[in-house]
Amino acid sequence: MKRLLTTKEVAQFLDVNEKMVYALVADKGLPASKITGKWLFPTHLVQQWVETHTLNYPENGHLLPPYHGLLILAGSNDPLLERTIGLFNDQDGDQVAVFGNLGSMGGLRALRQGRCHMAACHLLQDNEREYNFDYATREFEQMPVVVNFCRREQGIVLAPGNPKGIRSIKDLARKGIRIVNRSLSTGTRLLLDRELKKAGVKPEKLAGYDHEVPRHLDVGLEVLSGRAHAGPAIRPVASLLGLEFLPIRWERYDFLISKERFFDQGVQAFLALLHEKDFRTMAESYRGYDVGNSGRMLFPYQNAADGDTD
Repeated sequence: MKRLLTTKEVAQFLDVNEKMVYALVADKGLPASKITGKWLFPTHLVQQWVETHTLNYPENGHLLPPYHGLLILAGSNDPLLERTIGLFNDQDGDQVAVFGNLGSMGGLRALRQGRCHMAACHLLQDNEREYNFDYATREFEQMPVVVNFCRREQGIVLAPGNPKGIRSIKDLARKGIRIVNRSLSTGTRLLLDRELKKAGVKPEKLAGYDHEVPRHLDVGLEVLSGRAHAGPAIRPVASLLGLEFLPIRWERYDFLISKERFFDQGVQAFLALLHEKDFRTMAESYRGYDVGNSGRMLFPYQNAADGDTD
């Protein structure tokens, strides 16, 4: 188990007083667990929380070289994206696409620092209607190009037949239920934390909340194996593994691309795939995807009335 910090140690780490630590737990989602009446803070989660709330990053002088056939994508994991990368690699022997599974926030940072061509993100804004634009505004001096990859249904995957009778987010805190989670840098984790707060559920009440896995599919496999009773993931994973699904909302999952690299050959070739029949056939093989706007360039707030809410 990773080292746990006391309230005093966290206060020293963040350079704040101890009363402020309690406020950050209540108001800003600072990760903490209450054990025998004492607050404890996993070191790695505190560090991730600080990274997630970082607004400004220094300029990075080591930008991507001119495009020579290697397309780098980074950010949020998605099964359809993985298959689309495979489709890209199969159709053109002169180009190769690779993916870094960093979570939505990690993808934004990688794009900001010039370490990838495209960032895959699904970060729900405070108004709960739009995605990604507010986060991009805080990260970049110049807004990247935003292109929709798909819409997908987020929720909680459950064991076949739902033997624990989980019907709501509040049920996750019931005695005898263990969950599996995603890392703090992912949009899925941020959505779960938002829903827990709305339901009045404290994360420290959830057994398994600190057990993190890197992909949606890994959440599904933990539930399928019986090591967890529930976990946040997208409906396509439930469809693939034969799991039950408790829906939360449909979300928009986008590519963010710097304007300097938007017309790179690999970027344009990858985006062109989103209009092809093979891509749409792949999406139709799952439940929980909507590719009606795939490949469409998006602008702030124009889609608020177009069905991008749940």
